[in-house]
Amino acid sequence: MSFLSRIMDVKSKAHFSAGGNNNKAAGTGQAFEGTRKRSGSQARSRVAVMICCFGMAYAVIGGRLVQYGMASSETVSSIGPADHLMASRPDIVDRNGEILATDIRTVSLYAEPHKIVDADEAVEMLATVLPDLDRRGIYRKLTSKSRFQWLKRQLTPKQQSRILALGIPGVGFRPEKRRFYPGGATASHIVGHVNIDNRGIAGMERYIDSQGLADLAAIGMTSDAKLEPVRLSIDLRVQAIVREVVKDGMERYKALAAGAVVLDVHTGEVLAMASYPDYDPNNPAEGAKEGWMNRMSNGTFEMGSTFKSFTTAMALDSGKVKITDSFDARAPIRIGGFTIKDFHGKHRVLSVPEIFQYSSNIGTAKMADVVGIEAHKAFLTRMGLLTRMDTELPEVKTPSQPREWKKINSITISFGHGVSTTPLQTAVAGAALINGGKLLNPTFLPRTREEADEIAKVVIKPSTVDSMRYLFKLNANDGSGRRSLVPGFNVGGKTGTANKVVNGRYSNTQNFNAFLSGFPIDDPKYVVLTFIDAPQTGEAGGRTAGSNAAPMVGEIIRRSAALLGVKPKFGEDGSALLVSY
Repeated sequence: MSFLSRIMDVKSKAHFSAGGNNNKAAGTGQAFEGTRKRSGSQARSRVAVMICCFGMAYAVIGGRLVQYGMASSETVSSIGPADHLMASRPDIVDRNGEILATDIRTVSLYAEPHKIVDADEAVEMLATVLPDLDRRGIYRKLTSKSRFQWLKRQLTPKQQSRILALGIPGVGFRPEKRRFYPGGATASHIVGHVNIDNRGIAGMERYIDSQGLADLAAIGMTSDAKLEPVRLSIDLRVQAIVREVVKDGMERYKALAAGAVVLDVHTGEVLAMASYPDYDPNNPAEGAKEGWMNRMSNGTFEMGSTFKSFTTAMALDSGKVKITDSFDARAPIRIGGFTIKDFHGKHRVLSVPEIFQYSSNIGTAKMADVVGIEAHKAFLTRMGLLTRMDTELPEVKTPSQPREWKKINSITISFGHGVSTTPLQTAVAGAALINGGKLLNPTFLPRTREEADEIAKVVIKPSTVDSMRYLFKLNANDGSGRRSLVPGFNVGGKTGTANKVVNGRYSNTQNFNAFLSGFPIDDPKYVVLTFIDAPQTGEAGGRTAGSNAAPMVGEIIRRSAALLGVKPKFGEDGSALLVSY
């Protein structure tokens, strides 16, 4: 084969070889392009999945933020209108509808310690709004492992607003109820007060809870409906007068305490009652030392010569003594090492009216002796003076008496020593002496005369009542009660000046004075009793009941009689009419 032929043959093979390689390259390109398409599709799918996951995560986060925002709007809220607030306790109103106690809306500050970022900073910030905050105590709460802690109860709207502005994470507010007493201390011992959880712990507030409200609240069965107000027998206008007179009397006569009550003799309703010192139920802690003590119903005292009213009534009612009888009061009574004598003795034979008028211990003791020890004890028990008084007010103390009544006990008790009872039940027993002889448990709730007649107990005869009205008027006109007189209102009553027991012995320098009165005495409607504990002075420099307790009664009647619906009686010449029997 020639050289030229060989060359052509080589070219031909080379050409064939090149054509085969080109075909292989084309097949490989097509395969690569398919793989790339598949990879891109998978990548797009992965991106879409990731976008969906992120979208779902952000949706969950957004949903939780909305949830927290809604929760925040519930707990960290401004104080809303009172009209939208459920009253957890009923309003307390007086007999004329004046509000004595009501619920108002407030908020309390709380913390969730697990959400607190910096406890030290939180304490410092809160202290700028609440300077009296217990910093150590709050720090311990904020760093505790609990999930909820109260920080401050019952904030003012201004305090809430300022704390909100601080923006402290982990603290919030919860709406609560706060009891508000518009009259402050005016009727504190009657209305009482509640604790921080709005539960009644004294006075009529406690009584309301005892009627089932507290039990319903404890098991969560309180109603959303507004509760009907609880209406009391109190007349807020008269109550304000009585408290002012009592407060002024204590300060004027430089006494340790004072008190008074106005009682409807036919229904047993308490129209007003005050004991001083008292306290403001809006801030009861400030009065905890002296003010919480309700001396009218929860303090027992030897009532002194006011008890001569009951001894005289007992003697007359027994039939063993007549109002025309007389007793020898010339010499003191000596018994068991004791000497019974008169404070201002007349040293002569005294009639029953004179014994009452001159407040003779000797004459009174002899009348009790005629009746006898057992009958004496039975009479005072019948009058409700030796047993615990039954009324709505929770603060009621049981009277004290000798374990065994002997003659010496009966003699001293006849003129008000040896038995301690409450001023309120003395007034209740006194009402029975002038209202027709009916004993009625006192009430702080409205009671009609018909309702009272159904539960009244007749304890003395009508003839005894007539005699006691006469004696009360005699003592007011011509005896120790002259400073209680108010022209036109025919006041009658009996003073009582008792030596106080100090360190187990009767003191000659400290008295417990009282005045038991009724008006108008010709047709009694109200009993007014006042007391003053350990006065240092009185009208015209005296320290006896006639110079301080009696003037307090006169002031109460003078200012409140018109409000109580009692019209004065005057003659044609303008002078006050006197009672005739």
